[in-house]
Amino acid sequence: MKKICILGSTGSIGTQTLEVVQNLPDIKVIGLSAHRNIDLLEKQIYQFKPEKVAVMDEQEALRLRTRIQGLDVKVLAGMEGVLEIAQMEEAEIVVTAVVGMIGLRPTLAAIGAKKDIALANKETLVTAGDIVMKAAKKNGVSIYPVDSEHSAIFQCLQGNQMNDVQQIILTASGGPFRGKSAEDLKMVTKEQALCHPNWNMGAKITIDSATMMNKGLEVIEAKWLFNIDLEHIKVLIHPQSIIHSMVEFVDGSVIAQLGEPDMKVPIQYALTYPKRFLNPYPKLDFMQRNTLTFEEPDLKTFRCLFLAYEALQAGGTMPTVLNAANEAVVARFLKGKLSFTEIPKWIEEAMEHHENIKHPSLEDILYIEKWTYNYLESRWKA
Repeated sequence: MKKICILGSTGSIGTQTLEVVQNLPDIKVIGLSAHRNIDLLEKQIYQFKPEKVAVMDEQEALRLRTRIQGLDVKVLAGMEGVLEIAQMEEAEIVVTAVVGMIGLRPTLAAIGAKKDIALANKETLVTAGDIVMKAAKKNGVSIYPVDSEHSAIFQCLQGNQMNDVQQIILTASGGPFRGKSAEDLKMVTKEQALCHPNWNMGAKITIDSATMMNKGLEVIEAKWLFNIDLEHIKVLIHPQSIIHSMVEFVDGSVIAQLGEPDMKVPIQYALTYPKRFLNPYPKLDFMQRNTLTFEEPDLKTFRCLFLAYEALQAGGTMPTVLNAANEAVVARFLKGKLSFTEIPKWIEEAMEHHENIKHPSLEDILYIEKWTYNYLESRWKA
């Protein structure tokens, strides 16, 4: 019986992970964490019977304790509670499905406790890739990618050597505004940006897909996951989202991973690697999916992808600024306080005003995250 913990169990990836668990043999959920959605967390407790749960919002944790009195479940609160879930002694895999930089500390805690990681939290590697990968190596920990693109690359690399790789090709749907001009984007509404053509994701990631920041973060993540430089990472627009990514080798061979756009498949592979199991998810029908097309990304219109390239080239704490600024700006856009086209403008301004730290410690990264939030808040109040 493989025992797992899920950080962020009430979010999009977390809920889909629990759906996957229902269809797999010999997997037991022993720990769950949520931010503040205790209504859904309570349902998950009754269904999966974990030993411990954590709620980041301490008031909501108190409410949950009252609501489930009599159940044999320990309810923890705050970041300390999440860290305890991440380090549960019996857990073999920790699924990091929280959104944002808040996932960095528990991921590092789980690695320090020698737990394998099913990684769905991009920000962990975007902001602290060097620190995280060194910690994983030191502790003998495997990091299994959950993102469909990185899972695809991981699968394409099986049985191959990294020194035979010519380039990694990350595919992108192009989001809801593929083909639009910069002028067209000036009138974009929140509702339009949240309407992704292929994938069902949380609000923040959906906006990131619309701006193409999501792909930029994936480029940075790929650099650390696969130890490959930016010049060997290519992004291609693939509107059908059937090829999830590809690897080109030095001899000209290209291996691609294909499938219907369904996050439950890469989640399952991360939980069961190296084994594969039959599942009820939609299977690819080539007669129905008989046209696959590709385009170059438009870096002028979708400037967030260009800014991610710039941050990766700069290195140091610049990716932290990119990521933190994006989190702050997307949150403001979702509240209706700025326009869609202002998203890259504010991110670029924060990057331009940041004094880069080339070899940051974890404390440096956490400090620069706060600096970025404070800088933007001060500008918005001005």
